[in-house]
Amino acid sequence: MLSLLSTTLLSLTLVCGVYSDEQNATQAFASAGANVTLPCRLNGDSELTPFANIGIRVKWSRVPEDETLDEEEILVSLGIHTKSFGEFNGRALLQGADEKDASLTIMDVTASDSGRYRCEVFRGMEEVIHDVTLLVEADPINGVVFPYSPRLGRYNLNFHDAEQACLSQDSTVATFDQLFQAWRGGFDWCNAGWLNDGTVQYPVTKPREPCGGSGSDAGLRSYGQRDKSKSRYDVFCFKPVLEGTFYWLEQPERLTFDEAVQACLDDNAEIATVGHMYAAWKLHGYDRCDAGWLADSSVRYPISRPRKNCSAGEAAVRFLGFPDKKQKLYGVYCFKPQEH
Repeated sequence: MLSLLSTTLLSLTLVCGVYSDEQNATQAFASAGANVTLPCRLNGDSELTPFANIGIRVKWSRVPEDETLDEEEILVSLGIHTKSFGEFNGRALLQGADEKDASLTIMDVTASDSGRYRCEVFRGMEEVIHDVTLLVEADPINGVVFPYSPRLGRYNLNFHDAEQACLSQDSTVATFDQLFQAWRGGFDWCNAGWLNDGTVQYPVTKPREPCGGSGSDAGLRSYGQRDKSKSRYDVFCFKPVLEGTFYWLEQPERLTFDEAVQACLDDNAEIATVGHMYAAWKLHGYDRCDAGWLADSSVRYPISRPRKNCSAGEAAVRFLGFPDKKQKLYGVYCFKPQEH
């Protein structure tokens, strides 16, 4: 019986290509606007006769994240007759390098072409199936993607609440491309969040049991489209630049939340948002081991140089939760907008 390649998600920096690891797993990558070939090939031990035989049929389709939905037909080939469908009409063709090659070439790919593709080869009652996952990269994105959940706790935002939550953090709901680029840069987060296309996803670079299983693949986990009014998740926000100065306000003593807000106002500034902190940390390498109030009444601190007692394991924005606003245990981070 034919030995097939399995699908995996791996973090690579390729303009266009296919990666195979030591376990013969494949993952195709391409940049927007490029052409990419998705491999589907019978090995030398296959008992199937060559593709040139009239009795062999090749079918390529795209498999939706939601398994209850139908596959999207891309191309069907029977002997010398080949037909492509829908948005792939004129952009998809069989490579046909030799008699056992059923690889699919897609031309001028876009980010929307990302997804899982299925190659099926039929001969009578015999069927061979090979899945390939394609990730299409847009142009590099400057900015920072960060996860956000409100004081109410995890998974409390419908899509419209998510939009407002990001706006309150001086940011916008992230796009798929922005989250994908963040994942390629090492972003790993186990809670699912809204993206601006109405899908719910989360990035995993270190597969483990609480995040889809330790034997699962690295990549973007997707729940697909969700009801924007009824479904509730966290959200991934995106902030492109930091237009102003983010800083720790030196104070002789710790502050309540209300005192923290007033202290920033007294310094001709405003209390910083979560978006301000992430942008200062990611884009400017801001590092401070002091926990401080932010505008949403959360307490966090940014570490870009991990060290003992200061996020020793990794660079990160550390989150201490939403403590009692009357506690005088923390300092405050302020922000002065850039004057135009």
